[in-house]
Amino acid sequence: MFILNSIPITLDVKAILRGQGVQPDKADPKLFADAAAILEEAQELVSPRALFSVFKVRDYHHQIVELEDGGFFEGKLAVRTLAGSREVALGICTIGSAIDNRSEELFRRDPVKAMALAGAAIAALRSASEAMLQEIRDFASEKGWGSGMRAQPGQEGWPIEQQKVIFDRLPAEKIEIKLTESSLMIPKSSVSSVVGLGPDMHPEGVACDFCSKRKNCPWRIED
Repeated sequence: MFILNSIPITLDVKAILRGQGVQPDKADPKLFADAAAILEEAQELVSPRALFSVFKVRDYHHQIVELEDGGFFEGKLAVRTLAGSREVALGICTIGSAIDNRSEELFRRDPVKAMALAGAAIAALRSASEAMLQEIRDFASEKGWGSGMRAQPGQEGWPIEQQKVIFDRLPAEKIEIKLTESSLMIPKSSVSSVVGLGPDMHPEGVACDFCSKRKNCPWRIED
């Protein structure tokens, strides 16, 4: 198991705008100003942490990927993501709850600032998850292996209830994340990742390529 307790993240105005679903080259000057105004506070509010571990794959059958310990992932996206892998890296990361709490606190009296902070949270979590993904890819490279595209339960073609498979295998409490009965993560600004590893694995696109909401989603992955 690998724990990343200190992930360096540097936010910028363009990333915050993208987090709000706004293309920086088309943004109104006021949006730029609003993002710039909260930049320093947002940076201080995020606390990025992550962990991941690797599990061997036992078998593939129908739309099921079976792990060596008896757990399994099921669904079209799971099979597409993990096909051909010998091992699977399961990871979760978070930026903590402070920035979300601050955004919610501000929403009624200063919704513009609240939305800018929400965009910063998305940008920071995206950056943290990219750092975790790079650690996973480096782990595979050290074995002389490649790594496939990343995906997660809850995306189209993969039931969100399968988050439990990840949380049953990772000590999420070590980075202060927990899973609710409805398979949502707390803090809200947290994300899971599943990546296949093996000699012949390489990322052919991203899971977002197979989602019907891909054109308008601020969470779109650009692998």
